[in-house]
Amino acid sequence: MARSPQPSAPSWLADLAGAWVFYSVLPLPPGLRPRFERIARFAPWIGLLIGGLEALLWAAGEGRLPRLAQVALVLALGIWISGGLHLDGAMDTADGLAAGRERCLEAMDDSRVGASGVQAMVQLLLLRVAALAMLAAAAPWALAWAAVWGRIAPLVAMQAFPYLRAQGTAGFHRRHWRGLLLELVPAALLLGSLTAAALAWAAGGWWWQGWLGLLPALLVPWRLGRRLGGHSGDSYGACVEWTTSWSLLLFALARLRLG
Repeated sequence: MARSPQPSAPSWLADLAGAWVFYSVLPLPPGLRPRFERIARFAPWIGLLIGGLEALLWAAGEGRLPRLAQVALVLALGIWISGGLHLDGAMDTADGLAAGRERCLEAMDDSRVGASGVQAMVQLLLLRVAALAMLAAAAPWALAWAAVWGRIAPLVAMQAFPYLRAQGTAGFHRRHWRGLLLELVPAALLLGSLTAAALAWAAGGWWWQGWLGLLPALLVPWRLGRRLGGHSGDSYGACVEWTTSWSLLLFALARLRLG
């Protein structure tokens, strides 16, 4: 007896599986077939997964590890899960900006890391070290929020600026782009859920302090887009890294200010 064909997975689930594979090194759950089209809209959800795992590691080490070791392990975990994808883009973008507008894309394509790229990496990590040290027990909430805002920033870049490379590896994001309102629907649901969770679990000021990440999520892609004349896959990664770092720092400063 012939077996009836299995129904195909909905397109959004295939895109979510694609986002899982593209934005992390975690194994894909069985039964899912990734599709690499509208995956950027699910990047904030993968960000929440990464930030959540970082938060769990932070909580596991709280009171058991020296603070510096706790910070270092959490940062190392985040870089490993993401495969260093966005950090590499941030370093390449820094090298491109240092080379000037005429040689920008050429410098970003160079597989060798320049002095500006190394400085950018050090600055990003130092910002996070300082922020996490100040956040202390509030770090788990901050890690989750910052990871989400970091993945929202490239959506702003995709909407507001042209793509710089005719044959770039991240060009599929723009080819399948359907406008910011549609692409932000999953992220908006996620932000609403985070806000509701903060209120329900009596997380102090985190129900509104988490929204401070909106500021870098808008300003970072706008500033980089103006400097570069558009965006590329590398600058999308830079948007993730700088938005995440500045969000963590804003959260930490708000906690110090408000107590």
